[in-house]
Amino acid sequence: MKDYPDKMTVEQARRFGEDVLNIVSQIPRGKVTTYGYIAALAGWPSHSRMVGRTLRYTPGAAELPCHRVVNKEGRTAPGWSRQRTLLEEEGVVFKSNGHVDMQRHLWEPWQIM
Repeated sequence: MKDYPDKMTVEQARRFGEDVLNIVSQIPRGKVTTYGYIAALAGWPSHSRMVGRTLRYTPGAAELPCHRVVNKEGRTAPGWSRQRTLLEEEGVVFKSNGHVDMQRHLWEPWQIM
């Protein structure tokens, strides 16, 4: 695992997790955002991978619209084939390469917060 020069304390990690879940809960239907945008909004821009871990391992996170989080190219999570189906049910369009059409569906949280 990468050794981050800006490691979190236990309290910072707890707060980061809460912030991640709060941000994900606000992603509108038919939109997606990225792990990196969520990490930056939570105050830890170099911790996008930790966003993914938070969503995967936090009890109750499955109740949130986690399927609306993709990588910066619009790729869905590896090993989660249902993610694309859930997004398509919300009207999210995928390009021929299998990535979300980010120009159409990207939600940039800081533009509205």
